[in-house]
Amino acid sequence: MALFQPTILRLDSIDSTNLEAMRQARAGALEGLCVIAREQTNGRGRLDRSWQSPKDAGLYFSIVLRPQLEMSSWPLITLMAALAVCDALLKACALRADIKWPNDICINGRKLCGILVETVETESGAAAIVGIGINLTAISLPPELLAGATSVEEVVGRAPDRELVLQELVKAITERYDFLCSPQGAEHTIREWCASSSYAFDRRVGVTLLHDRFEGTTRGLESDGALRVETSDGKIRIVRAGDVTALRATS
Repeated sequence: MALFQPTILRLDSIDSTNLEAMRQARAGALEGLCVIAREQTNGRGRLDRSWQSPKDAGLYFSIVLRPQLEMSSWPLITLMAALAVCDALLKACALRADIKWPNDICINGRKLCGILVETVETESGAAAIVGIGINLTAISLPPELLAGATSVEEVVGRAPDRELVLQELVKAITERYDFLCSPQGAEHTIREWCASSSYAFDRRVGVTLLHDRFEGTTRGLESDGALRVETSDGKIRIVRAGDVTALRATS
């Protein structure tokens, strides 16, 4: 039996679905409340970046979760959400996507979707707000982002059925979250993520941290979802926060 019954709150326009989901969580919203907006006026990404959210151009979605997990396992929620997005894109659009650690969904190295998981304290305990933004149509991307981003429409040649994508996403999150919260859920989620991401093993990457940058080769994930990167001196560095970019292989 599912841990929650999803309920959907549809909005025409909002500052940010994540901010609205936080407000709802603080006001006592139950686990499974999904906030959907046709546009966001202040869409947000990781590291305080903005997320372009023109009207009806993408799926702007946030869900309230109240995980009964050890706090050390909460970073796995981002991995779970990435797997759910891949499930939904495969079912709704016949699109097989890649996952770039920790939270980007990509096609041919270009970003199709971003995920932002935030925690908020509420009267009934901490809640996780999972925000997902999927570029559905070509107009979702301003010209300056075209080199590094793409849309479902560009990849498959037609605008997708937004309602079908939403329906498959809610279903996939429900199933993946149930898995994550089960006794073997953490190991299962990490295993599935590694099988779904070309960044998990043997990928040459550059890692940009707050005050440091280094290069290395990916060696899988830690039990909390952190990325393991082996540097040229054979040391393993554990990355829990930072930007990861693929490097071209050199002969």
